[in-house]
Amino acid sequence: MSRLVVVSNRVGPVKDAARAGGLAVALVDALRARGGLWYGWSGKTDKRAVDYASIEDAESLSLATVDLTPEEYEDYYNGFANRCLWPLFHYRIDLTAFDRRYYEGYRRVNAKFARVLYPLLRADDTIWVHDYHFLAFGNELRQMGAEQPIGFFLHIPFPAREVLAALPHHDAMVRGLFAYDVLGFQTEQDCERFRDYVVREAHGIANGDKLHCFGRTVTIRAFPIGIDTEGFADIAANDKDARRQFDKVTKGLGDRTQIVGVDRLDYTKGIAERFQAYERLLQEYPDTRREVSYLQIAAASRGEVLEYRQMREELDGLSGHINGTFGDFDWTPLRYLNKPLPRRALAGLYRASKIGLVTPLRDGMNLVAKEYVAAQDPEDPGVLILSRFAGASYQMPEAVIVNPYDSKGVADALQIARYMSLQERRERFEALMKRLRAEDVAQWRDDFMSTLATVTRRRTISAVS
Repeated sequence: MSRLVVVSNRVGPVKDAARAGGLAVALVDALRARGGLWYGWSGKTDKRAVDYASIEDAESLSLATVDLTPEEYEDYYNGFANRCLWPLFHYRIDLTAFDRRYYEGYRRVNAKFARVLYPLLRADDTIWVHDYHFLAFGNELRQMGAEQPIGFFLHIPFPAREVLAALPHHDAMVRGLFAYDVLGFQTEQDCERFRDYVVREAHGIANGDKLHCFGRTVTIRAFPIGIDTEGFADIAANDKDARRQFDKVTKGLGDRTQIVGVDRLDYTKGIAERFQAYERLLQEYPDTRREVSYLQIAAASRGEVLEYRQMREELDGLSGHINGTFGDFDWTPLRYLNKPLPRRALAGLYRASKIGLVTPLRDGMNLVAKEYVAAQDPEDPGVLILSRFAGASYQMPEAVIVNPYDSKGVADALQIARYMSLQERRERFEALMKRLRAEDVAQWRDDFMSTLATVTRRRTISAVS
């Protein structure tokens, strides 16, 4: 079996992969099985950073990391990746920084990553590249002469053709993606948007899941990412930290219904709209007052980016307004925390919450929705309210699907969830869990790797014949 090389912006963890979540577990398992190499940024900046990989052995696999200079970090990561690609791919053209300096820095850093990895590769390696940080990486490797199978998976949404066309050099970015053998997306809708761009903008040819353009053929397919469903369900039910969190929350709630939201602090997650919908619930359904409690955990991220600082100020204002308007000395309607919780504690928190509120404005998949369901008590499960604009909504139709921009609709859904019968909650839960078990993170990994192997084998046979 050939060695697997995983390329991602951040590397690891390996030893505590289970604590980091299902994705880390899935990648580490595959790397261990094949004696793999995990390669990416070290997370460090150094003005003296050179084109050199620091390699560390971790059990049966190796970790290879590269430092960036402060300028490279600013242009590649803060600049093009997070101030241009991230908002654009999430349909926030108004927040997109179209700065050519960022683009050139992104290309240089992708070339640097490729330049450092290339000497470490073996002829029979299989390379799996992850996410929007490395759109240009495969093309840089090919230009150096790499002939190994290279697959790419995009974890975030792929935008509509008209949105992507707003990006200067959009044609060069898409051309670079044709250096990969397989392009994986979260949903069929993402595949369709990519296909539409290639056919209508770049005048390529589509034939099923094959696209031919720029002199190359690439296979595109949807691989909806899952979670370690059984593992997370077991943590929620049996882990001591999860049970401790569950007992703590339920004791504090008493007879109140808890609504929970867990997100990274990001404008794509629709947290402000969620707060407004909760306020609408309290306004239009007076029986909810003192009977519900909403806990929103939003771990801070990218604090150096202006838009994120402004969003935090907005959420502070909204939460203060709601609590000032509706709160009482013994009831705080909305608790809003900017700190992360350990994954095991989150499992207990989900299980103690009768309603999971997951309403991003746009999301590639959203694994919180899946973890919330997996954490529930099968005998008395909670209700998931899910945005139609999350990739997870295509796999989870038994959730209560809402439009996050419609505060009245979300408020109504919250009220429906409060009074949903036990029988209906169980039926929805069982249908969701059946699919989550069948389409877990291991299945996602195996499907992608199997597809890449099949495409590579066909390419080899075609070249020989």
